[in-house]
Amino acid sequence: MKVLIVLTSHDRLGDTGEKTGFWLEELAAPYRRFKEAGYDITLASPAGGRPPLDPKSSAPASQSEDTRWFESDAEATAALASTVRLDSVSAADYDAIFYPGGHGPLWDLAEDPASIRLIESAVRAGKPVALVCHAPGVLRRVTGEDGRPLVAGKRVTGFSNSEEAAAGLVDVVPFLVEDELVKLGGEYERSEDWAPHVAEDGLLITGQNPASSAPVADALIAKPAA
Repeated sequence: MKVLIVLTSHDRLGDTGEKTGFWLEELAAPYRRFKEAGYDITLASPAGGRPPLDPKSSAPASQSEDTRWFESDAEATAALASTVRLDSVSAADYDAIFYPGGHGPLWDLAEDPASIRLIESAVRAGKPVALVCHAPGVLRRVTGEDGRPLVAGKRVTGFSNSEEAAAGLVDVVPFLVEDELVKLGGEYERSEDWAPHVAEDGLLITGQNPASSAPVADALIAKPAA
């Protein structure tokens, strides 16, 4: 099985002067599970090379067994240091696609033509796509074969408005993930703040927050190959 993990290349948190990027737990937990499942893993990002890490996600309070494992695994850290350019990959070469979150994807991947094509091609080829936390916002421009938003009429989740409010970033982010999924016609669902929650609807798997990273990866692994 071959899985493509797509990371952000965006490192600026709006006009705050702070840094952002991908959230470490949301890469580390899935990567570990994919590796233990024997998957061939490729990491990609719009700019290629090392993607920006949200510094808050590597702070002591955000560390977990999975993040510590990732940072001690030579193969994982080498892959992160040299991601391939997103516009150089094809959905045809992978069995599944996974998007970690962090705030960065809201600025770049949500508008990236290569990302949009990748997801549309994967779904139309019968391959599962999983996104966690802020990453479901990447679906805002993705359409199904009928031309409607891919999430329309589907069970979906993602970082909630109340979680964004707790992070103090409602007025910083370009859009709120929950609001966007609802506007697109998705059947948004959630758990209480910071508790894991996964929504599955056909080939689409979404997770609400960082705590949902491992369950989303497990759900993707459980999907039969196309």
